[in-house]
Amino acid sequence: MEERRDNEAGLQPKRIPVRRKRDLIERIRESADKLERDGSSRGDLKLLSRTLRELRYAFKVFAPYRRQHKVTVFGSARTPETDPAYLAAVKFGQAMAQRNWFVVTGAASGIMEAGHVGAGRDHSMGLNIMLPFEQEANPVIEGDSKLVHMKYFFTRKLMFVKECHAVVCLPGGFGTLDESLEVLTLLQTGKRDLVPVVFLDAPGGNYWKRFHEFVIAELLDGGMISREDLSLYLRTDVVEAAVDDVIQFYNVYHSMRYVKDYLVFRLKTRPDDAVMDAINERYNGILFSGEFELGSALPEERDEPELEELPRLIFHFDRRSHGQLRQVIDILNQGTDPLGGPKTLG
Repeated sequence: MEERRDNEAGLQPKRIPVRRKRDLIERIRESADKLERDGSSRGDLKLLSRTLRELRYAFKVFAPYRRQHKVTVFGSARTPETDPAYLAAVKFGQAMAQRNWFVVTGAASGIMEAGHVGAGRDHSMGLNIMLPFEQEANPVIEGDSKLVHMKYFFTRKLMFVKECHAVVCLPGGFGTLDESLEVLTLLQTGKRDLVPVVFLDAPGGNYWKRFHEFVIAELLDGGMISREDLSLYLRTDVVEAAVDDVIQFYNVYHSMRYVKDYLVFRLKTRPDDAVMDAINERYNGILFSGEFELGSALPEERDEPELEELPRLIFHFDRRSHGQLRQVIDILNQGTDPLGGPKTLG
């Protein structure tokens, strides 16, 4: 007898024996018992109790939609309906819903509402934060079973990133910057499986354009990031370009999984020899040993039988060059080498 669970990225459910599942639950109980023995304060216990309850309920709400492609949209709650950024978010949400993607937002007003207006109630999910101001759920998602109310920002951010297949960021305040930069940090450090990230300005807008210029002038030129890290996101003011970047990411690439010392890309189609030669020639430096090789499902992947027939790209990744890893995915999807330049359109 088996149960399902999701992997670190939340992209693909895996099968896990009931015995192992019970072992994990027992570890949670043991941790709770240790809290009592440690003499933890009432405040610490309240925080942990609420965190566990919030995440348990959020997992329950999202579980039926784990196989559904979802894009998380970040942006200001204060953007008025007449603002070009609001209209861009509506247009983006509509385009993604037409492609049967769900749009996940913070469920409040402004850009968050706009994403839901475009997607419609059936294609919307929400993670609302409980604040004493400006955070009531928007009319599109209010009362929907796909809406979760959360007290803590950190549990909310975990769900935003864990449950999505793409992230699109529109202009916003401190919260938007916090959420957007955390996503980049997780991707750069390999704490989250790669997904497309788009910084979307309003047509002719400068919000993310100036951010991108700051990244180049201060972070890149200052030696704080590598040039390849610029491949982790796209900056554009064209909604169609944002949609294309998200959709094309899954043109050939399907998902990834670490198996012992190897990283395995599951692919929808088998790349030709020219693509493999280009990858091995240009990106051999991100490998600890060996080369990029085509293969089939490894024995350790038998807990995902639904993916068994997909071809694999198998390699000994150095676990640090994630910007170049994104470039490899781009080559697989496009059949050409993007040359590692900054991804900027518009």
